[in-house]
Amino acid sequence: MLIHPTLRMQSWGFVVGALLFALGSAPWLSTAMGATGANTAFFVGSWFFTGAAFVQLTLSGPATTTDQGKPAIRAEWLSAAIQFLGTLLFNISTGAALHAHTIKGEMHLVWNPNAEGSVAFLLSSALAVLMLQRANQIWEPGSKDWQSVWLNMLGSIAFGVSAVGAFITRNGTAMDEVLSVGGTFVGALCFLAASAIFLGKDDEPAGELAGAS
Repeated sequence: MLIHPTLRMQSWGFVVGALLFALGSAPWLSTAMGATGANTAFFVGSWFFTGAAFVQLTLSGPATTTDQGKPAIRAEWLSAAIQFLGTLLFNISTGAALHAHTIKGEMHLVWNPNAEGSVAFLLSSALAVLMLQRANQIWEPGSKDWQSVWLNMLGSIAFGVSAVGAFITRNGTAMDEVLSVGGTFVGALCFLAASAIFLGKDDEPAGELAGAS
């Protein structure tokens, strides 16, 4: 049995993952769901992110190319690889959040990989922006690639803000719960919109700038 990765498959994975993150952090739902319900939504959503990121990495093509006779790493592959690493870190963080019951555990198993995953998303998005610039598409608001890249950059920034707010203080609480939850919610909505853009496209290999970042 062979599975052929497609842009649509990638987009659906990110859409479902982002939707679960949005549900787990929605101001009117997160309280009703409780910590366990919200963390479960994040954990399941993180695996949809990972699956979609793996598809994107597969579609990104070879890792290296030749530039002026010298081997070089392709920015598209590097962006996808960094993003995939970020999703794996979110797997660890959201999984640990279901079981960590000590301040040390919250800090090292939940917050650290969460912060590292957020940094990975920011780096991946920054590379995507650089690819836009190199393609002379830094201002093409009518382009789906342009819209997706910048929505993902906004989402990555929001996830970074969320990680700052989620920093575990000495008494075991988040530094700013509103910032943490709000950043996750805004970031999830941005990722959702960025991937939903491509759901109407025919199944085809992802373009140089298509995808989550």
